[in-house]
Amino acid sequence: METVTYGWTAAESDRTAAIQDYGLAPASAGGPPALPDAEAGGALSNLVTLAARLCAVPFGVVNIITEDQQVQIAASGVDPGVCSREDSMCAQVFLSGQTTVVPDASQDVRFADNPFVTGRIAKVWFYASVPLKTASGFVLGSLCIFSDGPASPTAEQIGMLEVLAHQVVEVLELQHRTLQLSEALTELERSNSMLGEFAGRVSHDLRIPLTTILGYVELAEDDPDIPPGHPAMEYLEFIGGGGRRMLKTLEDVLEYSRVDGALRRERVSLLAVTEEAAHDLGLELGSASGIFCDDTELLADRSQLRTLIQNLIANSLNYRSPERDLRVTVGAAASDRGVLVRVSDNGMGIPQADRKRAVEPLVRLNRAGDGPGTGLGLATCRRIAHAHGGELDIQDTPAGGATISALFRWELSEQAVRP
Repeated sequence: METVTYGWTAAESDRTAAIQDYGLAPASAGGPPALPDAEAGGALSNLVTLAARLCAVPFGVVNIITEDQQVQIAASGVDPGVCSREDSMCAQVFLSGQTTVVPDASQDVRFADNPFVTGRIAKVWFYASVPLKTASGFVLGSLCIFSDGPASPTAEQIGMLEVLAHQVVEVLELQHRTLQLSEALTELERSNSMLGEFAGRVSHDLRIPLTTILGYVELAEDDPDIPPGHPAMEYLEFIGGGGRRMLKTLEDVLEYSRVDGALRRERVSLLAVTEEAAHDLGLELGSASGIFCDDTELLADRSQLRTLIQNLIANSLNYRSPERDLRVTVGAAASDRGVLVRVSDNGMGIPQADRKRAVEPLVRLNRAGDGPGTGLGLATCRRIAHAHGGELDIQDTPAGGATISALFRWELSEQAVRP
């Protein structure tokens, strides 16, 4: 039988580390084996079943060989089990770099005394295995087929067994990459949390001295000893304007950093929250302001919902069209996935090409006629939507302008909307 040589030369300690990286090592010495996730496990079971049937034998397994164990992570014809590495048949040959085919294990010097052959554990007659070699050069174990009676797969069938072994490795590689992505996501979330805490702490600490400075600027502006037209008044105006812009930025950063905290959901009136948001902007709902709201009751974090609506109304004010009177409509409706809170305006809109960039932190489009802003409004709204299990969507308003929707998912909001 012609064999395939893989030329594996990695040290056993490195191979053990590779098994751990692939999430296949027991959590502790002597502990239960780590198994693939459900999706990977199902794929491996299908491959093992196909391998056994292809070679017309009753049994097949995927073995992971650890420092002291043989762990069967998928099996066909037998229940997956664990045995000592010393008792394992595959452990005798899987590092050879070759496909091993044994017509009669009782006549092979490598296996004649093995408990899987002698009958102490099993009575293996025919045996074949292919090493499971990863893209990094580590052999994790083997794809093994066997029988308790004679079997004689053809060279073509053994070749297909090797192909299936490569497919087993592909499944394990996919699980490996999934684990890496999961770990990277966990680290990213931790880093973002720390960054948010830092930003919030710095913003909070800077607000106090900045507010004090602005207070003294206002006192100086009202000082009767500084006559109108004095150069100092112009300097104070510059200081006050810059300070107020800085304070607005700090407040936006602080609000942005707070979004990922624990949700305090309650049933709230969309109309009441919108009235509060408008009032914070110095406006009242109705024809005088051009801001209207259809009332709906929904389950949400009241503070975060108010922040979202206030930011979206503020954007409508900043990006209003000079060609028509402002009209902003706030409403909510049930969808198949949850509740959509929607704010539509008739302003300048957001071009399709700019929508992905517009929701990134500190990004402003800087178009002619745009009002002041920090570039954190839409980014904060997106974080609020994410915190409620949904996402932010930007579309055109049919008559011109932008319609921005935030999805609040059903699984978080239960029966969260009613007429």
